[in-house]
Amino acid sequence: MGIVLAIIIFSFIVFFHELGHFLLAKKNGIDVQEFAIGMGPTLYAREYKGTKYAVHVLPIGGFCAMGEDDEATDSPGNFNNKSVWARISVIAAGPVFNFILAFIFAVILIGLVGYDKPVVDSVEEGYPAKEAGIGPGDTIVKLGDKKVHIFREISMYNQFHQGEEIEITYNHEGKEKTALLQPKMDEEAGYYRLGITSTGYTKANILTAMQYGVYEVKYWIDVALGSLKMLITGQVGIDQVSGPVGIVNVVGTTYKESKSYGVFVVVVELMNLAILLTANLGVMNLLPLPALDGGRLVFLFIEAVRRKRVPPEKEGYVHLVGIMLLMILMVFVMYNDIRRIFF
Repeated sequence: MGIVLAIIIFSFIVFFHELGHFLLAKKNGIDVQEFAIGMGPTLYAREYKGTKYAVHVLPIGGFCAMGEDDEATDSPGNFNNKSVWARISVIAAGPVFNFILAFIFAVILIGLVGYDKPVVDSVEEGYPAKEAGIGPGDTIVKLGDKKVHIFREISMYNQFHQGEEIEITYNHEGKEKTALLQPKMDEEAGYYRLGITSTGYTKANILTAMQYGVYEVKYWIDVALGSLKMLITGQVGIDQVSGPVGIVNVVGTTYKESKSYGVFVVVVELMNLAILLTANLGVMNLLPLPALDGGRLVFLFIEAVRRKRVPPEKEGYVHLVGIMLLMILMVFVMYNDIRRIFF
């Protein structure tokens, strides 16, 4: 069941990403040869108004073929014959649609379970929050120069700044105060902590669900960027990165652990995972790396500035190298996923 749910979630996220490319292509009058979900042999295909709609056997991706590599055609609907800003909008639409989907999921989730305001429920003896005078009912406003909107941002900030002194701004009885906190190591947990706990979740109405839906998406984007920074700086090893196999395993584990609590809990947990996955896909696709949407946007922005396209063959070579490196990375990540699960 976990595998089935993982396929459904991942396929829908990829579908929505490709839908962004597709809709903006159609809006800009670009010919779309094929709109497909999955890879490998075709499972189902149907042509409608010049576009082939297909589902392929392997549910590990998808694509929206717009003839980007076709330089021979003079058709006004060819991708390369459109203005640079039209092409930028089409390429950027995929990641943007990922963030839109994350927002939709977040609003639904918050409507179901509420939102976690950054309000302190209790402080632990012997930890810096207590020593600084922070108490129950205080609202955390900022950590350093970063505004706090939901309680989980406190844990996230502490996670990405383990052991570092933190300047915390909080609201106490209507007055804004500032304190410097040095997180203390919890020897049992092996983790630096501030010693504060949340008041839990607050019921949301339509407006607050939409407001905190934005904060929820921002939180997961920050988590993705923070994790990427830790990977680049070597704080996290590449062997800890997960791919499709790891995602399937996480979905399966989540389903097994939550199904005994009922359908509601399963839906909530899987929706949390879906927000995480679609926000991460949006962030990763915007990275300025060859073969990714972000890499293609780099070339388009260069074209916009210099008002002249980078020679297609040179751009093609760059993306080809990028694809090869991504394939090598995927194989390495898949190997690590399998090793973690089975060995």
